[in-house]
Amino acid sequence: MKYSDSIEKSAEYLRQALPLMSRQATALHPVSYAVWYEYVAGNNSSLRASIDDHTQNGAILDEKTTAEIFRKHIAELDEDAARRVSEGFQKIMADMSQSASLAGDQANQFGGVLEKWSEGLAGSQLGTDGGIDVLLQHTRSMQGSIGSLKGRLDESRNEIEQLRREVSQAREDALADGLTGLINRRGFDMALAGCLSAFEAEEQGPSLLMTDIDFFKRVNDNYGHLFGDKVIRAVAQILKDNVKGKDTAARYGGEEFVILLPDTPLEGARHLAERIRTSVEKFRIKRTDKNEAVANITVSLGVTSYRHGESGSDFVARADAALYASKHQGRNRVTVAGTF
Repeated sequence: MKYSDSIEKSAEYLRQALPLMSRQATALHPVSYAVWYEYVAGNNSSLRASIDDHTQNGAILDEKTTAEIFRKHIAELDEDAARRVSEGFQKIMADMSQSASLAGDQANQFGGVLEKWSEGLAGSQLGTDGGIDVLLQHTRSMQGSIGSLKGRLDESRNEIEQLRREVSQAREDALADGLTGLINRRGFDMALAGCLSAFEAEEQGPSLLMTDIDFFKRVNDNYGHLFGDKVIRAVAQILKDNVKGKDTAARYGGEEFVILLPDTPLEGARHLAERIRTSVEKFRIKRTDKNEAVANITVSLGVTSYRHGESGSDFVARADAALYASKHQGRNRVTVAGTF
């Protein structure tokens, strides 16, 4: 890949690309960055059309699609080479900074020796012919140059670290649900993709729990949307309090939530769902305007475990079907997929 963009222009492209990269189900590696750099630069019309086609209706790019777009519309470097370049860059910067620091120390020691030597020869012919002074002058110049080089390298390393923090923050912001603090639908999609990609055929499959607040429209109609938001936050907090380790709780959309349980078998997931259901049922949320508790906030839940070979979307669909079976059977209950 050959680029002739100025530093200023490439920095602007970087700022535009970061939030786009962070919204995808793809790690922030050089292949992904190359794809989105080309996209925001606007010079690769076929790549832009391909991405727009893949991301219509809110869809996101996964690792496989990103790699395919890279190979089809960009690839002069293969993914492994690009990855090696990225991994090696910070090591090179660190090694150069360390080498510059060591060279600076050695130059300082050498300069000190020459200073003492010069003082000892100050009264001799050798000390007055200017040779030592010239040598000292060049040594000091070398010390200054090495010091400047080290300073520039340290600045560059600090900029790289700042960029890394910005990338991390951009990803967190892109994956967070502003109302509840849980991860959002996009974050869940990424967590699910990562979980299933790491899944081994001989292992116990992960479990999935989906829940929905019962009669939520009625809550909004009777008490207002601000109280509705309070109910959503309260349910989200109960979910947070009941997940641990590798578990992922997310706001899936509106009043619907999902919990991915990578290491929990189906029966354990069912017990967790019951615990969440009863916790919500017992919880009392007060109205701010009247300081009175509102009863009858309940949730319905659906639970399933992963079937070997099925897609992530099919996995979610089965949990969703179990959730709606709970809804149709009277709400405020847990249904396990395949039992209705």
